[in-house]
Amino acid sequence: MTDAVQALVAALAAGQVEVVDLTQPLSEETPILRLPEPFANTPRFRLRELSRYDERGPAWYWNAFEGGEHTGTHLDAPIHWVTGQQLDDVSQIPPARLVGPAVVIDHADRAAADPDHLLRVEDVEAFEAANGPLPEGGWLLYRTGWDARAHDQDAFLNADSSGPHTPGVDAACARWLAEERPILGLGVETVGTDAGAAGGFDPPFPCHTFLLGAGKCGLTQLANLDRLPPTGALLVAAPLRIVRGSGSPARVLALVPR
Repeated sequence: MTDAVQALVAALAAGQVEVVDLTQPLSEETPILRLPEPFANTPRFRLRELSRYDERGPAWYWNAFEGGEHTGTHLDAPIHWVTGQQLDDVSQIPPARLVGPAVVIDHADRAAADPDHLLRVEDVEAFEAANGPLPEGGWLLYRTGWDARAHDQDAFLNADSSGPHTPGVDAACARWLAEERPILGLGVETVGTDAGAAGGFDPPFPCHTFLLGAGKCGLTQLANLDRLPPTGALLVAAPLRIVRGSGSPARVLALVPR
């Protein structure tokens, strides 16, 4: 092992580095995005038992499962959006682009006061002035406190007759992050990287349009961002390597110095 890897192993063994799970549990109760007709919707995650120490398999327990690629905590590959259709599917993303430093912008108080709250360029610039530039080859994680709603479909989607109301990123900021900052991607606690009202933005769904079109990725339905510092964490995103996949449920971990 190199000195750097040995140092990390030693720090983990000594409890000097904490491994924080940023992944929501995946089950039949996991909230899913609901699109209006005539658009196709993703199926819920489901397990179907194959055997459980019985006549179908006396010494083993296993299941089949089904569900959409974009269910629960998941990664959006660039090919997911029309602007990235010629770019990487989830199996083609280089492994080095799944590991990187992470910074956390925390607007949970603002989202609690206004569920339609949007992150703006000036908010990110203010963060950079206090904490340094967004990391090259790293992740911007946007904390809104929305993970507290993740076990209640209605509260999580927060929709009324005018549509869903969840926090996100305004169009100018999404474009700026895609074009002006060297990040790997954007991570959020909501059902998608875009705000609930983003279908009415110009362009619609700007995080998908600009970030995926720039070859960057999205991470959604994250948890426990309140346990991460503003800077200094290392993020590991591990999606399934699905050939031709537009994304995948993922186990997302953060290594945090104690």
